[in-house]
Amino acid sequence: MAGEITETGELYSSYVGLVYMFNLIVGTGALTMPKAFATAGWLVSLILLVFLGFMSFVTTTFVIEAMAAANAQLRWKRMENHKEEEDDDSSTASDSDVLIRDNYERAEKRPILSVQRRGSPNLFEITDRVEMGQMASMFFSKVGVNLFYFCIIVYLYGDLAIYAAAVPFSLMQVTCSTTGNDSCGVEADTKYNDTDRCWGPLRRVDAYHIYLAIFTLLLGPFTFFDVQKTKYLQILTSLMRWIAFAVMIVLALVRIGHGQGEGHPPLADFSGVRNLFGVCVYSFMCQHSLPSLVTPVSSKRHLTRLVFLDYVLILAFYGLLSFTAIFCFRGDSLMDMYTLNFARCDVVGLAAVRFFLGLFPVFTISTNFPIIAVTLRNNWKTLFHREGGTYPWVVDRVVFPTITLVPPVLVAFCTHDLESLVGITGAYAGTGIQYVIPAFLVYHCRRDTQLAFGCGVSNKHRSPFRHTFWVGFVLLWAFSCFIFVTANIVLSETQL
Repeated sequence: MAGEITETGELYSSYVGLVYMFNLIVGTGALTMPKAFATAGWLVSLILLVFLGFMSFVTTTFVIEAMAAANAQLRWKRMENHKEEEDDDSSTASDSDVLIRDNYERAEKRPILSVQRRGSPNLFEITDRVEMGQMASMFFSKVGVNLFYFCIIVYLYGDLAIYAAAVPFSLMQVTCSTTGNDSCGVEADTKYNDTDRCWGPLRRVDAYHIYLAIFTLLLGPFTFFDVQKTKYLQILTSLMRWIAFAVMIVLALVRIGHGQGEGHPPLADFSGVRNLFGVCVYSFMCQHSLPSLVTPVSSKRHLTRLVFLDYVLILAFYGLLSFTAIFCFRGDSLMDMYTLNFARCDVVGLAAVRFFLGLFPVFTISTNFPIIAVTLRNNWKTLFHREGGTYPWVVDRVVFPTITLVPPVLVAFCTHDLESLVGITGAYAGTGIQYVIPAFLVYHCRRDTQLAFGCGVSNKHRSPFRHTFWVGFVLLWAFSCFIFVTANIVLSETQL
């Protein structure tokens, strides 16, 4: 994410890439979706989920097209540089060599240029991993590049704040109980306030702050160093995630099948649409990581179809998870973090399963927090980097990590309202990353490609949504979302 051309990495098949994209999209946001569904009503939620999934698919194809265009420009520049080097090498040749070369100059140049004008089949092949920051520097002006990094930084701050709040909140919910150490966590029909007692004189909010301090002390130092996500850590995290999701869906279906379903969600409640919108946008976020996912795919012949299949599967999964949740539990009993609904003794009898589901966010989020923090730190460095300049040691090793770590921890200290954090992050920074940036990227890359290669060259990875109408529609939708969410927040605060 530091805006550089990075190594492609080990190649994998199209279907492995499909699985990786599925794992990337289905993350923490899915755990906050059931409560958002229950608040907004099942019909409104289903319609908005399908529509936002479609819009995310559109902008995903935009980013893939921009990646192909960026690869084509880089490949063309390398060909030009190689040609200049050959010309320099031949400048010392004899006069006879020059005359022979001049006789064949037109014959040599015309086939090469004509082939390239028709578009070499490999010209738009995605082989270089060009991150979004590099694409922004290639296609945007200086102001556009700075706005891009600002949007990315705000989104990553929101991400870190969500992570920093989710882990202590889950630990507080699991370990604090008004009935003693019964390991049941959240009892049926029990409503807890932050001022309720947790352990002796300590209140629940005090326990939350203690867990937040421990979380910061344990994982915060990684921000000051370089962290790499290992292959085995990814495998372990993905395995735990799918076990947890599968267990929750099965348990909810069993309760509904036994007639124990308590949920009676409304058809529509527009007061909950604001948070639902932000949660859905956040839950479809993958555009900023597409270069890392798509570039190593060995065969990209049917890339768009595979991405479409991925989105269909993700929609089906989100629908299954959310609908089983809202019909299994009452809307007012659904937790911000859905896994905590299964920390109840009347829902899950086996203590090991209760602890596993209750602490599931702790394990998965803790492995991602250092990686997101290092990514944010590197984006700060890139934003202020000047060509040929270096940072003093204190700025590089202390200042940047500190401004990365402190703001999200302060936000988490002030609130653990995960639904609102996810909603605001998705509605503002998420909208910019998922809609605005891809739309401008594809618009400028199409214009630059036409200027560089002419009208006859076709991008083999061009989006199916080729008409300029789709770019305008995405931008209009993004602008409408900004206005709607802002107006909704202002009206809500006014009513309070």
